[in-house]
Amino acid sequence: MSIKVLVVDDSALIREVLTRMLMREGDIDVVGTATDPIEAREKIKALNPDVVTLDIEMPNMNGLEFLEKLMRLRPTPVIMVSTLTRKGASETLLALELGAVDFVAKPGAGFAGGIDSFGAELREKIRAAAKSDVRGRSASRAEAPRVPVRTAAAPAGALIAIGASTGGVEAIRAVLTQMPADCPPILIAQHMPAGFTGRFAARLDELCALKVVEAEDRLVLQSGHAYVARGDFHLRVERSSGLLKCRLSQDDLASGHRPSVDVLFESVARVAGPLGVGAILTGMGRDGARGLKQMRDAGAYTVGQSQASALVYGMPRVAFEEGAVVEQAPVEAIAARLANALVRIRSAA
Repeated sequence: MSIKVLVVDDSALIREVLTRMLMREGDIDVVGTATDPIEAREKIKALNPDVVTLDIEMPNMNGLEFLEKLMRLRPTPVIMVSTLTRKGASETLLALELGAVDFVAKPGAGFAGGIDSFGAELREKIRAAAKSDVRGRSASRAEAPRVPVRTAAAPAGALIAIGASTGGVEAIRAVLTQMPADCPPILIAQHMPAGFTGRFAARLDELCALKVVEAEDRLVLQSGHAYVARGDFHLRVERSSGLLKCRLSQDDLASGHRPSVDVLFESVARVAGPLGVGAILTGMGRDGARGLKQMRDAGAYTVGQSQASALVYGMPRVAFEEGAVVEQAPVEAIAARLANALVRIRSAA
């Protein structure tokens, strides 16, 4: 069965280009297009698509307003097609908070040079979205209890590492907003292109007790801070002159990604050993499983997001099957699990 997609964009050229790219490999069928949210609403009722691609700037109704109504009334997997601007990045992150599964950034003017990679990325994200549990996530959001976390203090040298992909923006927010300001440094690898990670870090910083920043090369890690891997850069941690520091590089893709969760987790396994704590959250594929297994083998506590709470139970599933996680937990309980592990580390020190 092919994946049924509805393309929503006010530009006839963009609708034509997206349709042609999506149908290139035969497993995705564009069953219709719409020029604005009003038309999209009727097409969704008539065609019942598996996935909708949605632009933000459109006539008659803003794409974000339409998305909010859609996720409330008829939860449907949505991929945002976003412009790579500061305003576009902010709106895209808001769309993910409202329930969009993922986004793709439009290539530069005229699609020059980037159309093939854009098309491949869009098709991959459509396939992931078709497997996502949007309805389950909408229900769990309404039911999720808040688990108070009072302290996560730990000895010097302790580190928290978090990795995620599809659905990770919301999952990371759910974890970080529960973490107290006395926690050790947190390093985050979220699959996200350049141009969006800075705004992602700034948005988390607005919501969290922690100070959240985009990682910079050789930045010294501090307690009560979280460091988001910069788009298109691997993030590692190293010990230099007795201090723990961020290291950024543009080495080859690892596990198909840059930033790669495996790269981050492997560095934490080497540097922190049993003082490490790791969490692998929602996402498609297997990035992170190998590195998390190395962390666990080094004595770290590791947790994977449970299937029931994961938008895409891909990365956590592989990590669980390969013995990389000590336990699985719903996303709303992961902060407490991490904090409890840090208390055990502190008691053993």
